[in-house]
Amino acid sequence: MSGHEAEEGSDRKVSFRSARDSSGHGSHTASTAVGRYVANMNYKGLGAGGARGGAPKARIAVYKVCWDSGCYDVDLLAAFDDAIRDGVHIMSLSLGPESPQGDYFDDAVSVASFHAAKHGVLVVASVGNQGNPGSATNVAPWIITVAASSTDRDFTSDITLGNGVNITVKLDHFVLVNLLYTWWTQFSSL
Repeated sequence: MSGHEAEEGSDRKVSFRSARDSSGHGSHTASTAVGRYVANMNYKGLGAGGARGGAPKARIAVYKVCWDSGCYDVDLLAAFDDAIRDGVHIMSLSLGPESPQGDYFDDAVSVASFHAAKHGVLVVASVGNQGNPGSATNVAPWIITVAASSTDRDFTSDITLGNGVNITVKLDHFVLVNLLYTWWTQFSSL
């Protein structure tokens, strides 16, 4: 909150002086990550069925770094320090710098995520929302950068086993995330 207060003044009214968000963005992204299973969901009658987050049994810690007036680097850096101190294993960020992204040494997300990686914490961040060629952000090599897409693609790989049998393996999103997490835990222990 110190970044917000330094920029906006401590007497300015804020929506919530807590991790609670006023726009719903943080709550939405948190439920995407760890929301429990809910049956009979739909959106205006479409896509009826059950819904759950990617890791519904995970515990979540929330740190507020953005306010109605914007996001402040000092609040972001403090949140990373708090999360590392609290023993968080994975940080998920749905925010980032403006495109085009500048030098990693001047970008708070890149600096904070490097600090987290040095402490064995995996950082996953959104690629950005501009959608223009060359507009990707959060692309430091120690961040797993993710994006949504409306393309209907399969991620397949053909494998030839030692006995000559050929199989095609199809990865879904959750298998891919688990593989990345497995890779990260092996990498971070080096």
